[in-house]
Amino acid sequence: MPPKTPGDVSHVFTPVYQPEYFLLLPLWCRSRVVESESENKLDGETASDSESKSEFGGSSPVPTSDDTPEVLNRALSNLSSRWKNWWVRGILTLAMITFFFIIIYLGPMVLMTIVMCVQIKCFHEIITIGYNVYHSYDLPWFRTLSWYFLLCVNYFFYGETVTDYFFTLVQREEPLRILSKYHRFISFALYLTGFCMFVLSLVKKHYRLQFYMFGWTHVTLLIVVTQSHLIIHNLFEGMIWFIVPISCVICNDIMAYMFGFFFGRTPLIKLSPKKTWEGFIGGFFSTVLFGLLLSYVMSGYRCFTCPVEFNNDTNSFTVDCEPSELFQLQEYNIPVVLQSVVGWKTVRMYPFQIHSIALSTFASLIGPFGGFFASGFKRAFKIKDFANTIPGHGGIMDRFDCQYLMATFVNVYIASFIRGPNPSKLIQQFLTLRPDQQLHIFNTLKAHLVDRGILGSLEDA
Repeated sequence: MPPKTPGDVSHVFTPVYQPEYFLLLPLWCRSRVVESESENKLDGETASDSESKSEFGGSSPVPTSDDTPEVLNRALSNLSSRWKNWWVRGILTLAMITFFFIIIYLGPMVLMTIVMCVQIKCFHEIITIGYNVYHSYDLPWFRTLSWYFLLCVNYFFYGETVTDYFFTLVQREEPLRILSKYHRFISFALYLTGFCMFVLSLVKKHYRLQFYMFGWTHVTLLIVVTQSHLIIHNLFEGMIWFIVPISCVICNDIMAYMFGFFFGRTPLIKLSPKKTWEGFIGGFFSTVLFGLLLSYVMSGYRCFTCPVEFNNDTNSFTVDCEPSELFQLQEYNIPVVLQSVVGWKTVRMYPFQIHSIALSTFASLIGPFGGFFASGFKRAFKIKDFANTIPGHGGIMDRFDCQYLMATFVNVYIASFIRGPNPSKLIQQFLTLRPDQQLHIFNTLKAHLVDRGILGSLEDA
């Protein structure tokens, strides 16, 4: 066992110590123990936390610096730090919103590419924090293994997506057909290779640290890759299912900040001291109203409402279809209680607008808990931001912590309340069967329709 340094008393004293022993300590050692205890009490650490910090060399924070562009620093030099931060965040927010509109205009392929890039950057930020916290740069092969597992998981998820949405293209090309047929076996073999490499890389003095990082990598994959995969699935259901939820989270983040900045007085949660009830409530009502308006505008355009499909003739994506009932104006009766207030008896709106209320409500009430979770994570490891990629906003993960939670909700919501059987996909699979299997299905379906009286009526017509 390596000798302890003079300043390291964690191997001698636990957070609970005897006063008579404390009096025998030298002055410098007393102050060290008191400071250590006060930090533990403030951060809510337990004895096991202190032991972990001793074993892994302490949880040194990831260094942060002022990454504000020099142009903004000079332009805002006369403002207080509070208002300087307000302007920096505002300007960069407008820039990000502009970029968001541009990639939407460029179409689904660009959107999917951006989602992949965001996923990789978020994975990099969280893994880097793990390296810094646990001082694991010297672990054999672990950086390589982390990125290898990212590749394996992406191959599994996106291979399933390609097979599902590009079925005819996959069946047309022999190599793709083989990869599709044995996709899960290949994915398992790739992961098993990484698992064996991890076991072979275990080093006697670093067993626990290596398993810490193994778990860290897999939790990161679960949070980042799975959610980004669900975002792609939402996109294929129609760009409106991608744009509206993301826009609601952005709107809630902005309006909660604005209401909290100007009217905030009552703290909301200890994990985020700057969050206030005024901002939380103001963000909720603003987001619901914004969701209704945005849904009304987008529901009138087929390019937003139609599912994203692959055209085999042109080898490109198409978003042209006959809008479903969700995106056709309908007349609704206003409750009698509200008729005297608004002066109307009926209102014309898209059914999707009703669903947008559920989406915006989740984005306002539950979505922020993704941010609170991220705040707790950062406080646990004494870091201010995941990275300094975006001046005034932190890292990419700081901006997408709520988006990932929202993506899961939207995917579950579509599967539970919106999506039904897809005839085109059933026909595609039917055509790939052997002739005898197709004939069996045809006879079964014919007998079923005759029993229900549907086939006879069609023949009479």
